[in-house]
Amino acid sequence: MYKYLRKILFLFPTEGVHYFSMNCMKILCSLGLGRLILSPAFRPKEKGQWQIVGIEMSNPVGLGAGFDKNARYLQELECLGFGFVEIGTVTPLPQAGNDKPRLFRLPEDCALINRMGFNNDGVRQIVLRLKKWRERNKGSQLIVGGNIGKNKVTPNEDAWKDYETCFKELHPWVDYFVVNVSSPNTPGLRELQEKESLRKILLHLQMINNGKAQSKPIFLKIAPDLPKEQIDDVIDLALEIKLDGIVAANTTISRDDLVTDSPKLAMIGAGGLSGKPLRQKSTEIVRYINDRTGGQIPLIASGGIFTGEDAIEKLRAGASLVQVWTGFIYEGPSIVKNICRTLAMAGIQNNNNN
Repeated sequence: MYKYLRKILFLFPTEGVHYFSMNCMKILCSLGLGRLILSPAFRPKEKGQWQIVGIEMSNPVGLGAGFDKNARYLQELECLGFGFVEIGTVTPLPQAGNDKPRLFRLPEDCALINRMGFNNDGVRQIVLRLKKWRERNKGSQLIVGGNIGKNKVTPNEDAWKDYETCFKELHPWVDYFVVNVSSPNTPGLRELQEKESLRKILLHLQMINNGKAQSKPIFLKIAPDLPKEQIDDVIDLALEIKLDGIVAANTTISRDDLVTDSPKLAMIGAGGLSGKPLRQKSTEIVRYINDRTGGQIPLIASGGIFTGEDAIEKLRAGASLVQVWTGFIYEGPSIVKNICRTLAMAGIQNNNNN
């Protein structure tokens, strides 16, 4: 049924349809009857035991950062069965992001290109929203991650201050953090993936974290475009400072091997590519990190996950959990349920039998 609805939705601008669809779901979920209908229809029935760095969750399928940037749709996403949702990327100050249009579909490739530019309401407003959600949903099992970044106007030498601000403000309200230095849509941001820049940011956050009554896991999200030598630097640093984990991977700036014709790509212009074209590359990175470290670094796999088979590929490559985003747009609200059913049929119901 969704494939017919998708044809209609794809007739309209991508970003507008995103908010229209989620706001419709929000209205439906505000009605008790709506939640009673959605949850049984879309939540996985399979039971398993999934955990990462001490965090337990109902299933291994999460929603990657960028979908619910401002923590507006947590109740709705929980109704759709997600085991965890990563909000953000959150920056200290509100920012509008890049000019529209900035989100584009590539249906022939089952892909998206975005150059959103960390558009978000700013950390203070998002904290208020999270606090209200926590107070109203005390029985919720949904795990919420906070993806944090720097404002566009902040120079790289001061980036650590932006990450500190977001970390301190969000700390009481999220279950884990992801440090985003890998988006291609903020000028100069990927320069922060250099080893010494990363060391400064991550060690500073760890120092703050260690001073808290309850520390929260810190993950690093890396780009799929890193050369092998830089991936090795990330691995070495992660092992050295005992980083909690890595999210692999963000969107790519590559346009290799796409079916979409060159004139259309040229018209769209710059941005990060996500979806099926990223599946193999992200799996290779997950496998490389897992093999090189002997599984010492917990991994969340992101990139090209549309089906249960895609998730199994990532889990067998060494990931503990998977995140979807573009797959959600193309596969629809049943994606979590379908992936979990496939995992159960394959006998994969916990982190120990990948």
